Amino acid sequence: MKKCFLFLTVLFAVFSCQEDVRFNNPAFQGMKDNVLWRAVQSRATVYSGGALVVEAFTATEVVTLKNNTTAVGTYYIGTNATTTANYEYVNPSTKESIIFSSGFNVGNGQIVITKYDPVAMTISGTFKFNLVNTFDNPLVGPTMNFQYGVFYKVPVSLK
Repeated sequence: MKKCFLFLTVLFAVFSCQEDVRFNNPAFQGMKDNVLWRAVQSRATVYSGGALVVEAFTATEVVTLKNNTTAVGTYYIGTNATTTANYEYVNPSTKESIIFSSGFNVGNGQIVITKYDPVAMTISGTFKFNLVNTFDNPLVGPTMNFQYGVFYKVPVSLK
């Protein structure tokens, strides 16, 4: 009986020690107003002129990063009209949108492209930004902040 109990204990110990590894690949996440925000789906599009658009989605939110190139480097938001960020929340019951955006001398931040892989068709990088309440919606504050943003191996399509 002791051998049977010892055998069952060892068997239980061996099979109960497994790791549940979950990969977040591709990934798009960041700290939105100091709360973790993670996209359910993300995609990137490179247009024929070389412009890049990275989009990340949840059920009610969309974050869009735009840049005029896929080249590795740091690009500053708010200093020109080609490097921008936008955030849109759509209320599911009323279908009303709340939009925060940037533009030339509107908002600030940066998009850092760390790797563009034209063979695997993926792009990776980091971002952070402050966006302005576009339509002065009184239900939300005047600005929205994203920090510690990361996009990793987001699939790229060409148009």
